Amino acid sequence: MGRPGLDRRQLLAGLGGLTVAGSFGFAALGTGADALASGADTRVRYWNLFSGGDGYNMIAMLDSFRKENPGIEVKDSTLQWGSPFYTKLAMAAAGNRAPDLGVMHLGRVTGFSPGRLLDPWDVGLLAKYGVKEADFSPVLWKRAVVDGKLYALPLDIHVQLCFYRRDVLKKAGLLGADGRMVSVTSADEWFDVLKEAKRATGKGLQTIGLWHNDQNFQWWFFVAFYTQLGGTWFNDANTEVTFDTDKATQVLEFLRRHVADGYADPGFGGGAGAEQFVNGSPFAWEGNWSVPVFDGAKVDYGATPLPPVFGRQATHAESHAFVLPHQADRGGATNEAAHRLAAYVVQHAQAWAGGGHIPAHTPTLSTDAYQRLKPQSEYVSAMDHQATEPKVWFAGSTGILAQRVGPIAVSSTMGSAKPDAAARRMKSTLTALLATKNPMDGRTAAQGGAAA
Repeated sequence: MGRPGLDRRQLLAGLGGLTVAGSFGFAALGTGADALASGADTRVRYWNLFSGGDGYNMIAMLDSFRKENPGIEVKDSTLQWGSPFYTKLAMAAAGNRAPDLGVMHLGRVTGFSPGRLLDPWDVGLLAKYGVKEADFSPVLWKRAVVDGKLYALPLDIHVQLCFYRRDVLKKAGLLGADGRMVSVTSADEWFDVLKEAKRATGKGLQTIGLWHNDQNFQWWFFVAFYTQLGGTWFNDANTEVTFDTDKATQVLEFLRRHVADGYADPGFGGGAGAEQFVNGSPFAWEGNWSVPVFDGAKVDYGATPLPPVFGRQATHAESHAFVLPHQADRGGATNEAAHRLAAYVVQHAQAWAGGGHIPAHTPTLSTDAYQRLKPQSEYVSAMDHQATEPKVWFAGSTGILAQRVGPIAVSSTMGSAKPDAAARRMKSTLTALLATKNPMDGRTAAQGGAAA
């Protein structure tokens, strides 16, 4: 089948209308040389969005690859995280100036017009370099497949976690003999735990930080607990909304209760929750990327997936994944080197786990080195109960779904909207989005979803 053309002006207009306002510029912060290194006969241009600790870990893995593969020069560039990254990547692919290898959040792949802006992976080449489907979670691998082809190679899953301080929980009688927090199987049990923890909490500290005024975190938490209730979003063909407002109301009431009952202080929103945790607050719901932060602060803590308060384990998960941005002439030694590099990093993700991420390559999870990581090995079970956004073009990290629905969740959690009214607004927003055309592929969302 021929590849439809893509109007760059229309693409830019569409992207600008659906992304967070901000500069489309980027900073090239890579360590690779502009010219081929001495002795190298192939160069791979690689774009990623990793900064901070993740950036250092990625550079370490790239340097190891360079040492073991002197014939391949890696020219890596770090672009601005979020919408600017995706806009730059889309424009490069549409204009045939794409890098040889890139990184995306897995939830964004469906909306990135696989087959037009992304090229499929050669699974035979990946197998040649030691990566095969059997080494991944079936759920994760399936999310990376569109129209029967693999368009993303998962590197990790990153999840929302319940961080807890052992010293405070021990004082409150909420720590088991194994040094982990007591199990929770219902909303009532969870609020009983918070009640006891609050009694053991120091003056001026909230009981739990849960980013109650942040649209992304509130959306992620909503996805987790709505999934625990067995909630669905759309039918299998993605042509009808099946969103359950009764279940959504239950989740929104649950989130709201944390603030209404005084466990989460409206004065400590955003990153202040992590600061309070370091200072002695017993709980913080944060992403696994907070592990290096809490390690550095020398906090005596543990971390577990979000509590299964609705009777079923499910914690929000997204994934960093390698992709092949579209190139009209993709192939040959450079393409093979891109496959080799991605396969290498995926198989050497032990270093990546240091940043709190759960490696997607499941053989890594059973190694002694990974099992010794704390608290990573405590929440590795999240791989088996991932709560993910629906597989539609407007989903994924920093995607329009979170931008539109996240603020509705915040309005309920913060008390400016009643949970049942917020649930109805969520459903109407989902209905409107499903009927909206994906600006990156020229098809309706319904058609795009059916193809996925």
